[in-house]
Amino acid sequence: MNKQKNLLVVHHTKSGSTMKMTAAIIKGAKKTNINIRSISALKASSADVFWCDGLILGTPENFGYMSGAMKYFLDEIYYDCLEKKEGLPYAIYVKAGNDGTGAIVNIEKILSGLSFKKIQDPVLVVGDLDKIALSRCEELGHLMAAGLIEMIF
Repeated sequence: MNKQKNLLVVHHTKSGSTMKMTAAIIKGAKKTNINIRSISALKASSADVFWCDGLILGTPENFGYMSGAMKYFLDEIYYDCLEKKEGLPYAIYVKAGNDGTGAIVNIEKILSGLSFKKIQDPVLVVGDLDKIALSRCEELGHLMAAGLIEMIF
């Protein structure tokens, strides 16, 4: 029998839009039988990353970059996780006011350095958050959870 899979969702928000996206991610993941840990980027640690089988990161775009809190999280876990969680499946979602590419590119550079494995292109929402965007987030949560359970990732 396969062990219960664990999904970690690390997020940061100030305006609330990223939190709405996070809620949709979790809603999608809950369609499966997976353990979910949703935690603020300022509170998450390498212990959380060691616990998980898959990671989803959510951030607003701040000044063309990821949020400072998300950068702090990645800085904090980097050396603890280096060469210890290679191949960890991950996905990203970004709420952007500009184009979001700076946030995505820089998160992906850091995760590439950790040898984590991207499971799909990021969910990027530029401008207003609508039902279609939230549906895409829900699909991402479900995809990650189902992929972990079925050992696709």
